[in-house]
Amino acid sequence: MHIRPFEEKDRSAVIRLWKETGLVVPHNDPDKDIDRKLEVNPELFLVGEAGGELVATVMGGYEGHRGWINYLAVKPGRQRSGHGRLMAEAVERLLAAKGCPKINLQIRATNTDVIEFYTALGYGNDNVVGLGKRLIQDQ
Repeated sequence: MHIRPFEEKDRSAVIRLWKETGLVVPHNDPDKDIDRKLEVNPELFLVGEAGGELVATVMGGYEGHRGWINYLAVKPGRQRSGHGRLMAEAVERLLAAKGCPKINLQIRATNTDVIEFYTALGYGNDNVVGLGKRLIQDQ
């Protein structure tokens, strides 16, 4: 798999992948999420290609205190092939190069497969409660 920064030509394939993997929820507009990401640290938005098709994505974020991983997705037919690990490691390297001391991420508590995936990569439960407040309604 070849990992590279997102390019505008990837937009429809990225959104299709996010829909296939269940990452698109009614209150998030994936086009708007991409537009927002391209305004802040666009170099932390990566895609993975294999066999001429887009098969993986990851968005990293860093505001000077903590790094974040969002939208890590691997095409269903290619999951459990190491692509997710490679995407996570690629964004981790970019975040570390920015001086990021720690990465956080949020997973729905019911998504046990993804929790197991991140645990295998060395992520642990920080025993915190994730709270959120929507400032802009996408829908």
